[in-house]
Amino acid sequence: MFLENIVFDAAEPRAAGRYWQDMLGCEQLSDSAEGFETRLGIPGGPVLDLCFPQVEPGRRSRQRLVPGLVAGAGAESGPAADVDLRRDPAGHRFTVASGCAGQAPEGPLRLAALRLESSGPQRDAHFWAELSGWRIDQTGGPAALRHPSGRGPLLEFVPEAEAKRETEKNPVHLDLRLDADDDPQAVAERIAAAGGRELHPGWGQLPWRIYQDPSGNEFCVLPATGTVHGGGQ
Repeated sequence: MFLENIVFDAAEPRAAGRYWQDMLGCEQLSDSAEGFETRLGIPGGPVLDLCFPQVEPGRRSRQRLVPGLVAGAGAESGPAADVDLRRDPAGHRFTVASGCAGQAPEGPLRLAALRLESSGPQRDAHFWAELSGWRIDQTGGPAALRHPSGRGPLLEFVPEAEAKRETEKNPVHLDLRLDADDDPQAVAERIAAAGGRELHPGWGQLPWRIYQDPSGNEFCVLPATGTVHGGGQ
């Protein structure tokens, strides 16, 4: 498996998708009634698709996955970093650092981090490393992962007091994609053995399967390429 998508629910996918595309300098993949997709390619590193499925407003969990952006090659950590909290046209939160506070978003910025709330950061880091193939990155601390290339954003696990209790869907989540030789049922068993669980929300027949990590963060596991394309909703 590999980490493929960052998925943002949006009532107006085009507006939200173009906003992120312009900020990060992504390459548009699709624009339809079902949603908007754009691709962030990290030279020598991971390829991440930003997917904006059309999802009508409703009750949703608070946002537990927050992207962290930086201006150019600036670093986001450390006391000198000036971090500004912002929202995209769909209301998704993200941060911009390195002296950008108070300024309008100007792209392309750089995706430096994906910060995921976690009731057990080191446990969840190992859970996601097992599934995604990303590796523990000591420069980001013991609860951070990075693509094996050493390039691209950190996946950081932010401590919280307890796991997610809300039953509502997270407005931002991650998708994993199966390789051609992956057995979906064996993957489901691996996820359960590592402390995750499969969800059955009653949305009808879906080509992907929906899970929660040990902290209750939803994620989708998509079929191998060639079976279906697009972000799990």
